[in-house]
Amino acid sequence: MSVANAKHTVLNPVVPYTGPIPGGLHPGEIIIIQGTVPPDADRFQIDLSSGCSTKPRSDVAFHFSPRFKGSPCVVCNSLKHESWGKEETLHQLPFKRGAPFETIILVHEGVFKVELYKLVKIEAPVAVNGAHLLQYKHKIPLNRVDTFSISGNVTVHAIGYIPTSAIYSESGDLSLPYKGSILKGMSPGQHITIKGQVCMYPHSFTVNLRTRKTENIALHLNPRMKSGMFIRNSYLSEAWGQEERELPFFPFSSGEYFEILILCQPHQFKLAVNGSHLFEFRHRVQDLSSIDQLEIMGDLELTDVKLW
Repeated sequence: MSVANAKHTVLNPVVPYTGPIPGGLHPGEIIIIQGTVPPDADRFQIDLSSGCSTKPRSDVAFHFSPRFKGSPCVVCNSLKHESWGKEETLHQLPFKRGAPFETIILVHEGVFKVELYKLVKIEAPVAVNGAHLLQYKHKIPLNRVDTFSISGNVTVHAIGYIPTSAIYSESGDLSLPYKGSILKGMSPGQHITIKGQVCMYPHSFTVNLRTRKTENIALHLNPRMKSGMFIRNSYLSEAWGQEERELPFFPFSSGEYFEILILCQPHQFKLAVNGSHLFEFRHRVQDLSSIDQLEIMGDLELTDVKLW
């Protein structure tokens, strides 16, 4: 996962590190921590706190501590009025001594959710084997959380704060095939912009808005340069629906720059290319929040992808 869309990034901080969370935390946001566990690590901890006072000690909304000695585990807790609550322990430890990692904290309305990815390369992080690790109910109001800390036996390469209005790349960059996660799914009023350049000798390319849990494709866009057709469809319950092909003009040319705008409305998607409206596509998936993945592939080069 890339920190390129972060609203704020801290690179190679000295540990122990404590710093402000720009703008505080809000539901739908993400904190990404990329680092390496030393070969002789005992433990390390991540704390999301209300301020950084030591006397009296600030409240800690979320204490997350991987521990490697004895029975390896992850301990979570909260500190209120200088008193720790009841520990919640995960009796497994997916972090490995001597190995790089990427930890992702998803901020939801009532819980923090933590996912862990193993990295194949630190220079250009590629996330593989991503897995949900745990979730932790809020014990302190989210609007009070404004400070991030990390300490212990760990080397940190990057800390990134990803805002709600972002699609984050699952491969860490804009290489193809591209897969981007939409944390809270789609909702009316949002729009996606896709900027890129068509290859010199193109056949076609594809843009899919998918629902990850079901493999359904809510919106399938397939411009075909040789025939000048722009196919729209959906793939639901393991079957393709009725194709839509009507088009006022074909907007893509070999080697040319383009900008696609997909606007989500209550009953339809509207699509424009290079500022000119092309068509509408009535929703065939009614639960818009389930549309949580953007997929792009084919004869193009991507330069930018954003959710607004």
